[in-house]
Amino acid sequence: MSANFVLTLSCADRPGIVAAITTELAALNANIAESNQFWDRETGRFFMRLAFAAPDGVSRETIEKALKAPIARFDMQTMLSDESRRKRIAILVSKFDHTLLHLLYQIRVGWLDADVAAVISNHEEARKIAEDSGIPFHYLPVTKDTKVAQEAQILDIVRSTGADLVVLARYMQVLSDQLSTRLFGQVINIHHSFLPSFKGAKPYHQAHERGVKIIGATAHYVTPDLDEGPIIEQETARVTHAMSPDDLVAAGRDIESRVLARAVKLHLENRVMLNGKKTVVFG
Repeated sequence: MSANFVLTLSCADRPGIVAAITTELAALNANIAESNQFWDRETGRFFMRLAFAAPDGVSRETIEKALKAPIARFDMQTMLSDESRRKRIAILVSKFDHTLLHLLYQIRVGWLDADVAAVISNHEEARKIAEDSGIPFHYLPVTKDTKVAQEAQILDIVRSTGADLVVLARYMQVLSDQLSTRLFGQVINIHHSFLPSFKGAKPYHQAHERGVKIIGATAHYVTPDLDEGPIIEQETARVTHAMSPDDLVAAGRDIESRVLARAVKLHLENRVMLNGKKTVVFG
């Protein structure tokens, strides 16, 4: 029985990169199922994602040993993921539960291949949703004075549960620079507007006041720069002058739910690679 792996790599572009990797995989009788490549002409950097099946008896350690020489030769940054291990996510939520519910549904029907290790909230509203799904719920209220201690608890939960990804599903608290830095590349946020426009607590009301014709949502990695992290996924929808702020909110909820779920899926499948302030997304 074969085992499935995903290899992602990036390095300075030069001839022979693909051949060096695929030659070693071929020597192991591995079968490549999917290959994606991108050359960033602005930076001269090369990105690649390879999904492959290794025959029975070829372990992760064997693959890593085989790839050691080409990785050193091309000074590659790599990640090898064993797809037999189901990913675990921790979801942070406040009072708005639509994106949480959508994530749980997509996991239940199998579109998202992951387990929810914990639901963490600064409010009690999501407790029943988590408990009905058999997911541990952690109520961690927060104030300005308790933020440091509360974030230490969040980090403890993430680490103790072995969560691979933290999802801010309309978690209406700004993560500190310290936590954002420690979990860099492991936290996805859904921003309830089409960045960079209409930031703040009521973007749809701002949009309505300005008479916008398009609304949207943005899923991005969290960085110390508020709402400026590398963007993973976005979606827009056309609206009209006849729609009320509540209509825009309703349309926005649908968009937010879809965009966040797609971003989580892309990350879990190792299809997102960081490229400075941007991302390379192999759909």
